[in-house]
Amino acid sequence: MRALILLALLPLSAAAQVRTPAPAISEPLRDVPASVRTQPLSSGEVTHAVTLPPIAGEATVTVRSVRPDSVVGQYRFAFETLDLDGDGFISRDEAQAKPALADEFTSLDTLHRGRLDRAQLRGWLLP
Repeated sequence: MRALILLALLPLSAAAQVRTPAPAISEPLRDVPASVRTQPLSSGEVTHAVTLPPIAGEATVTVRSVRPDSVVGQYRFAFETLDLDGDGFISRDEAQAKPALADEFTSLDTLHRGRLDRAQLRGWLLP
């Protein structure tokens, strides 16, 4: 008897598990200041760009990531202070001495070598 009940419930449980998710809904930002939409790019190198198709009569939007020309403030350091082994590179372990650099290490390591050279740290180094 118990087996018959389980067999009878099996199609119901399988049907309950197969659900089609609702489609995603997006809409343009509302009440965004015009200055946000027209911010100029810095003179830094554009590292990636994606152009989004217009939605419901809105203008085409291009999203760009830009490598900054320089970084100011507490981020700057002398290369030699972190290159403890003197090999001409800053390793991930050596970068831990500067929390801001450690946080940005992966994005700066554009060659995916696990170490940074002077060229990759342009803007971070003291003159």
